[in-house]
Amino acid sequence: MSTLEQFGYRQELNRSLGFADLMIYGLIFMVPIAPFGIFGNVFAVSHGMVALAYVIGLVAMAFTALSYAQMARAFPMAGSVYTYAGRGIGAPVGFMAGWAILLDYVLVPGLLYLVASVAMNSFVPAIPVWAWLVAFVVLNTVVNYLGIQMTARITRIMLVAELAVLAIFLVVGGIALAQGKAQTGFFTPIFDSSGFEWNVVLAAASVAVLSFLGFDGISTLAEENREDAQRLGRSMVAALGLAAVLFVVQTWVAALLTPNRDNLIANGDPAGSAFYDTAAFAGGTWLSVLTAVATAVAWGFANSLVAQAATSRLLFAMGRDRQLPSFLGKVDPKHKVPVNATLVVAAISLILGIYMSTRENGIGELASLVNFGAMTAFLLLHVSVVVYYVIKRGSRNWLAHLIAPAIGFVVLVAVVVNQNVHAQWVGGIWLAIGLVALGITYVMGRRPVLPKEVQ
Repeated sequence: MSTLEQFGYRQELNRSLGFADLMIYGLIFMVPIAPFGIFGNVFAVSHGMVALAYVIGLVAMAFTALSYAQMARAFPMAGSVYTYAGRGIGAPVGFMAGWAILLDYVLVPGLLYLVASVAMNSFVPAIPVWAWLVAFVVLNTVVNYLGIQMTARITRIMLVAELAVLAIFLVVGGIALAQGKAQTGFFTPIFDSSGFEWNVVLAAASVAVLSFLGFDGISTLAEENREDAQRLGRSMVAALGLAAVLFVVQTWVAALLTPNRDNLIANGDPAGSAFYDTAAFAGGTWLSVLTAVATAVAWGFANSLVAQAATSRLLFAMGRDRQLPSFLGKVDPKHKVPVNATLVVAAISLILGIYMSTRENGIGELASLVNFGAMTAFLLLHVSVVVYYVIKRGSRNWLAHLIAPAIGFVVLVAVVVNQNVHAQWVGGIWLAIGLVALGITYVMGRRPVLPKEVQ
């Protein structure tokens, strides 16, 4: 089994997480009830084939999870795709992969805080959005500072609560369907010949994958995993599979019960209330309120808690290698957490969340950018598998090290091409800035390098 010291690093973080902790972490990061918050947008873009959009999103993420598992075995350390591309291909490529996924990791906590704060403000309008943002950020920062074990305990509790709410919705929804409340045919959510077009479904999948982002966050905890690296990879695959089943089932039931289907497809869901309207139609106002509050708490506390933890580990890894400011590599000696990185993530999330709350479509803009950053980084991940295993090590395991990553790459390209044009432009500018920054380091004689592996 490879050790951290073998790759030129000291073990500073606390190795206390097992397979179950990692899988639960991934589930919470993805949020078992994540489709509640974006159901209306996916429904509108997919022309009602929301379950199909999630199935395609699963296919894209499944191959990505397999590539993550392969690279986690080879390089069991923090840093996610930054580490894998840097070690698998080369340090400059690793920098660009890390830069790309920063667009996901740095923005996603702000997105989650914003969604939750807007939702809570709708229930308690006397407390402004910015105040909810401050409360969520401070609470999560304190919990994360107290150590990864505290974060793991909180996530277990939140997972049980989210699954309970989901179970209630599915039971009530099942009863409503048995009572004849279905608004369309049983198989329409998975395929509707009258509205099916590949570009439509792929565009919807590019939105739906937002719900799947988070399984990859497990890889950032590699240095806090107390078991072997294979278990880390398996926990990613297991978390993704369980979440996918939950996503498809809940969106299928909701799509069958969605009232005013044609209006939703034609006009979208600007208020973000489509799922809650469906819940009210199925079971009454109490179910609408329950699902809305659960979404706010899940996104603003549980999901953003683990998102902040994952982002801080990415910044920690890049800071430790001096590819970002080195102060990000500082570890608190008592709690064994990357303290400076944690505080920086909190500050960025607070400023970004408050700013985007003033924009008309701030949530939509953030969601599109998060997806673009993740998909771009995942493309480099698939390339890393092929380069490291097939080219560098001469692997003849064609299925795991060539065919699977190649399919994953092609599927992701199709998803990225069909993404929001605004996200493509802004994401492209972000990547260009990264290339300029990389070029400057070469001009200054400080090209990216990683500690050498000890043979």
